[in-house]
Amino acid sequence: MAIVLAPEIADAPVLRLTSLAHGGGCGCKLAPSVLQQLLADQVETIPFRQLLVGTETGDDAAVWQLDDVTCVIATTDFFMPMVDDPYDFGRIAATNAISDVYAMGGRPIMALAILGMPLDKMPTHMVQDILKGGRAVCATAGIPVAGGHSIDSPEPIYGLAVIGTCRPDDIRRNSGARPGDALILTKALGVGIYSAAFKKQALPPSAYVEMIASTTLLNRIGSELAQDESVHAMTDVTGFGLLGHALEMARGSGCVLVIRDRDVPLFSEAVLLAEQGFVTGASRRN
Repeated sequence: MAIVLAPEIADAPVLRLTSLAHGGGCGCKLAPSVLQQLLADQVETIPFRQLLVGTETGDDAAVWQLDDVTCVIATTDFFMPMVDDPYDFGRIAATNAISDVYAMGGRPIMALAILGMPLDKMPTHMVQDILKGGRAVCATAGIPVAGGHSIDSPEPIYGLAVIGTCRPDDIRRNSGARPGDALILTKALGVGIYSAAFKKQALPPSAYVEMIASTTLLNRIGSELAQDESVHAMTDVTGFGLLGHALEMARGSGCVLVIRDRDVPLFSEAVLLAEQGFVTGASRRN
């Protein structure tokens, strides 16, 4: 199949990836209420005994038990760019997708790339850099990008389908929280606020560095925490925000979660930027 990309033009203005998309990052997700409505009649009519985790509780990935000691974890995650640097976009999207496996207590073993690009608007090197960024993160995670699928899309999207494994006893769902458990965040919050400010070209350079460092840091700690029997539940806090994912966990676990705002870790400029009006559309939908 022949693919024709936009020509390389030496004197062309710098193309902002975010200008090609109406949304960015996990803020592209459908609102929880819309998703719930769409899935309301999508009931699995055939029972699958080996399917340990499906769509019942909105977990981060599906889990299929192969035998007494091995489960397969499968997930897919992709979104539109929240930054303009294509290499950073690739790294962020790949890190986000792999995180779903870690959040279930597993270890990733392989990834497939998901790519949609407006081929008439993006030069070859930008698309290549997105793929290189994703591949770099996969290399850090110790997994191959073993294939994928690409389409000509009106807006740029990139992500991964990721396969992982775990032991049955190491599965951590978002519905296992118990009274008395401590609620722990492994990363500071504020990505949505920072990305909203970035799109308006109002994010300070130091804040951009802070955002990239966080969004490209693999959440390996999830698979490590799964070895600890005192850890009863885990989830990946992304597009639905802390409160949205906390609500999922509380409902699924039959518990009340107490969150003190003074104890929530935040990016250094998150409060200031939020006060200036930089919030994501997803925060309102959520």
